[in-house]
Amino acid sequence: MITQEQFDKEIKIIIQNAIREDVGDGDHSSLACIPAEAKGKAKLLVKEAGIIAGIEFAQKVFTYVDKNLQVETLLNEGDTVKYGDIVFYVSGSSQSILKAERLVLNAMQRMSAIATKANEFAKLLEGTKTKVLDTRKTTPGIRALEKWAVKIGGGENHRFALYDMVMLKDNHIDFAGGITKAIEKTQNYLKENNLDLKIIVEARNLDEIREILQSDGIHRILIDNFTPEQTREAVKLIGNQCQTESSGGITLERARSYAECGVDYISSGALTHSVSNLDLSLKAVD
Repeated sequence: MITQEQFDKEIKIIIQNAIREDVGDGDHSSLACIPAEAKGKAKLLVKEAGIIAGIEFAQKVFTYVDKNLQVETLLNEGDTVKYGDIVFYVSGSSQSILKAERLVLNAMQRMSAIATKANEFAKLLEGTKTKVLDTRKTTPGIRALEKWAVKIGGGENHRFALYDMVMLKDNHIDFAGGITKAIEKTQNYLKENNLDLKIIVEARNLDEIREILQSDGIHRILIDNFTPEQTREAVKLIGNQCQTESSGGITLERARSYAECGVDYISSGALTHSVSNLDLSLKAVD
């Protein structure tokens, strides 16, 4: 997994690029009609029930735009919210508040939707040992935000990207000439390049699981597109030899049935690719 330092760098890049994209050479709407010395205050208003996420990110955005902006938080990351709740107040330069407004809203609406979905999964899996994982099916350029939101909602992060964990999926296996060859080549590559990365191998059937288990050093087997009945058999076959993860179209409706098979993890792209933004707004207050 990536370090906190790497993660913080990703967040900084997101903020810098988003402000570049949105503000360009100036917020001319605000510059045209609001005096530079004008002070104001705004509240982040919740307009839909869910799990709030992105408060800390919003604070980072406000600080980046104007270090003199003051944020008074009323709620915490991961809190359950309802219509009419106020998440925070921000006060200071009116121009600065407006410059940061859209980035704060876009990010928090998206992050809150993901956190809400992750929380639904987490609640469904209560009473089992299974944890829900995100995937790399994220919005290009803001992966760090979306994975942050998954954790806020009660899920866990899979690998961050291609560089922090090895996952040998069907195409890797087929291009390499088979499971055993793919594993051997990978282990040799990691040794030659002095890389300490965990290895996950995807299995498409029970025979492939049996072949994977013949190799040492496998961190997790990805049990892909199995039925719950087949998954239960796979978990029994694997035992305690390595971790287990179910994937492949596992929606909220199907998650519990896979968790009850005894897998360690369920990964779901739906956490990040199939959510609708939570309705939030930033409103000026007297």
